[in-house]
Amino acid sequence: MAQYFEVHPDNPQPRLLKQAAALLAKGEVIAVPTDSSYALACQLDDRNAVDKLRRIRQIDEKRLLTLLCRDLSELANYARVDNRQYRLLKTCTPGPYTFVLEATKEVPRRVSHPQRKTIGLRVPEHPVLAELLALHGAPLLASTLIPPGETEPMNDPQEIRDRFEKLVGAVIDAGACTSEPTTVVDLTPMDAGGEPALIRQGRGPLGPLGL
Repeated sequence: MAQYFEVHPDNPQPRLLKQAAALLAKGEVIAVPTDSSYALACQLDDRNAVDKLRRIRQIDEKRLLTLLCRDLSELANYARVDNRQYRLLKTCTPGPYTFVLEATKEVPRRVSHPQRKTIGLRVPEHPVLAELLALHGAPLLASTLIPPGETEPMNDPQEIRDRFEKLVGAVIDAGACTSEPTTVVDLTPMDAGGEPALIRQGRGPLGPLGL
């Protein structure tokens, strides 16, 4: 049975988030709010937790998961970033963007793209998730909380609790999130002097990307 943590969306109670972080450390998958929608999250280096997350979402290993980072210094440990890419990332983070970058050896092979060795990373702009990442002390692996067979993400924490309480370790209720997905941008063309490639236009504006 999932634990249910009701937290203030702007000033979350540290006591509750510490309990959520402890569940992550034990290998649980939890539902967390983000600046786009609710997501499922787990430890990056826990294979069982990653496999459980994929089972809940009913997605295979070909579906790229996203690494949630606290800040750019943390992101640089998991992706190769040159000066041009870093300047763009600094302009757009934190915020509702997902960036596809070349993965470093710190990223387990099972969570990077099998052919391209890339990883999707983002620095979310949500006070609750930012505090949880700080307490956890490491990035989290995540996937948008879209129920199997559906196309829209879930944003009502009470509904998430009702539908997933036997599958997840906890639900962090910070109120409803937006229902607009992140803007996804592939930065790997910049490695060869090219320009960023838009994969999906979402909540993040294109202006800061020069697109």
